[in-house]
Amino acid sequence: MTTTAETPLWGRAEQQDFRARVRGCLLGGAIGDALGAGIEFDSLEAIRSAHGPQGVEDYVPAYGRRGAVTDDTQMTLFTAEGLIRALVRRDTGAWHPPTDVHRAYLRWAATQRDWGPDEREPDAGWLAREEWLYSRRAPGNACLSGLADERMGTLGEPRNPDSKGCGAVMRSAPFGLLVGWEPELVLQLALECAVQTHGHPTGALAAGAFALIVHGVARGESLDAAVQRTLTLLAGRPGHEETSRALRQALGAVRQGLPTPERVESLGQGWVAEEALAMGVYCALVAEDVRHGLLLAVNHGGDSDSTGSICGNLLGTLHGETALPAGWLAELEGRATILQLADDFAMELTQGPSLHGPAGSSAAWLARYPRA
Repeated sequence: MTTTAETPLWGRAEQQDFRARVRGCLLGGAIGDALGAGIEFDSLEAIRSAHGPQGVEDYVPAYGRRGAVTDDTQMTLFTAEGLIRALVRRDTGAWHPPTDVHRAYLRWAATQRDWGPDEREPDAGWLAREEWLYSRRAPGNACLSGLADERMGTLGEPRNPDSKGCGAVMRSAPFGLLVGWEPELVLQLALECAVQTHGHPTGALAAGAFALIVHGVARGESLDAAVQRTLTLLAGRPGHEETSRALRQALGAVRQGLPTPERVESLGQGWVAEEALAMGVYCALVAEDVRHGLLLAVNHGGDSDSTGSICGNLLGTLHGETALPAGWLAELEGRATILQLADDFAMELTQGPSLHGPAGSSAAWLARYPRA
């Protein structure tokens, strides 16, 4: 793909606001993911039986600890890392972000099969050397099979053309953080990266829609306005009907009364792309605050970690990281890594020319995000 997107001019206040939104997006998504991780496969009845009539109200143990994240957060981090490396590699004249994101996903795939980092890979970058990421956290079959070899799926020849699971949606928030890009380009990039694992039109378009909604919120729109604009842009895409219908159902549910787990479940279970998107968006729309929205997003009998992650990405982007509950942040697995990546992402987008370019480059930055 090609783009003529230009980096906007950033004042200090704009940089600080953007960094807060990026931190909020990545950390908020990870918190929602961790809240849902321990109840992902439980029915609402089972959740209430085990945790009380309100369901879970805090982290519950998953993968041997409280605050553990799943493949949703893992893949979101590699999405963000792939985007940084695409922007760095642009200096070389090579400009094809889907390829760089695909390489990042292949690095994630290695964490699912290897015992730990391979020190013989000097161009792997810093994220692939984070040992805590080398842990299987119930990754989706489409993500594993789509990345089982180095062939990259494309819009013309997608991987897993019948798959519309939510695995492409839950990792796509970072595309929306490309605030200097036009919305159509954000949508196009998200689609080109979604079909690397999920080739069904709904599997890809729901991921693109999620990126567009995050993009609108990151640019300062209200969440409702971002959803409405996304519906307009989706309307011109073949095969958009399931995704558009699900988003309209989410908007309609907002007007149907007080939010309840049963109302969340009326939108689906979240295992497929359009349902996960609708459920996460609905919970963010009706959230009284971040805590309320995230608990609503995970207390249902479905893919709780993915709907929690989607809702957390949205609420974190909307309100910034200081709105995230401190107690949940304190226990979150990988918080230092997530925060470092968020700050690097914000710095690349706001100060990239100072880090690398024809006039000179930071050796430390290129060691973290190699051009190769």
